[in-house]
Amino acid sequence: MNEFSDSLLAWFAGAARDLPWRRTRDPYAILVSELMLQQTQVTTVIDYFERWMKRFPDVRTLADAAEANVLRMWEGLGYYARARHLHRAAKAIVQAGGGFPRTLDEIRALPGVGPYTAGAVASFAFGIRAPMVDANIARVIARLRNIREPIDSSAGRKLIWQQAASMLPTDGEQARAHNGALMELGATLCKPGEPPCRHCPVKRWCRAKDPATLPAKEPRRAMIELEENCGWILQHGRVFLETSNGSRGPGMWRLPVIAVPARRSPIHESHYPVTHHRVHLRVFPAPRPARIRKNQRWIEIARLSETAMTAPHRRALTSLLDLDGVRRKLVPPRAGGSRRVPVVR
Repeated sequence: MNEFSDSLLAWFAGAARDLPWRRTRDPYAILVSELMLQQTQVTTVIDYFERWMKRFPDVRTLADAAEANVLRMWEGLGYYARARHLHRAAKAIVQAGGGFPRTLDEIRALPGVGPYTAGAVASFAFGIRAPMVDANIARVIARLRNIREPIDSSAGRKLIWQQAASMLPTDGEQARAHNGALMELGATLCKPGEPPCRHCPVKRWCRAKDPATLPAKEPRRAMIELEENCGWILQHGRVFLETSNGSRGPGMWRLPVIAVPARRSPIHESHYPVTHHRVHLRVFPAPRPARIRKNQRWIEIARLSETAMTAPHRRALTSLLDLDGVRRKLVPPRAGGSRRVPVVR
């Protein structure tokens, strides 16, 4: 294990990417980065992380912020529960006196913090000897140990975590570097599919005979197709929106759900994925509502850029405002994934 660790760390010293959260030992910044990196690519997270740290540079600033502002800064990353967990964690830390938890158990007790995130913060911020397993590390360990058990099964997860703990150097600072190196190896070399094993710094210790087939996983769930029919109601420089009470983007503003009008064509269509679902968003012209529910509101177009919205609905709204001749500087729609159709008056 000493030779393995030496080879791994020597490679990491020269191959590690320069990422903003690697330049700090601030546990708050590391917590922010780890939550952002869940389900999100590093290249996407970098800009979000830097903007977030300018807006909310410390725990107290985040704790004092309104939830709407927190969600607005998170917009586009998706999985908004992460932003709410981070906000609640900041409030919990401030309520406990303002000092960031310094033990693995205390970090684990923060809202939304699981075993991996707790291990990452403890290791990277405080040099605590703590194992951590993300998707990259799980793939590396499964190949190194030739683990055939599905890593997303209970038995497989347990085995991977046991192996991660057994491989840790005894020194906390070395364990910190070891964790980062394993993660980097999985992210840059030991990637899904056929990895370039000839360049691997620890290939002599790898037991996998067919690394492209590892890690094993449980059969994937089939994608579920969903339809989302919404109304476009624009009047006197205001747009009619509502907040969602469901599991997708709760509390975020979006176009109101309506019954599909008979013999009407949508003025906007797009598709977007959410976990195991593929959502077909269709927007139709709709009449002014007879009554306004508690979760609905008229919002001035000039205020939309500071209003927290789900990204697919912001793209739809931006496209529709442009089609209606209302040109405002909002977040531009992403390339692909949606199409415009003629407006039906």
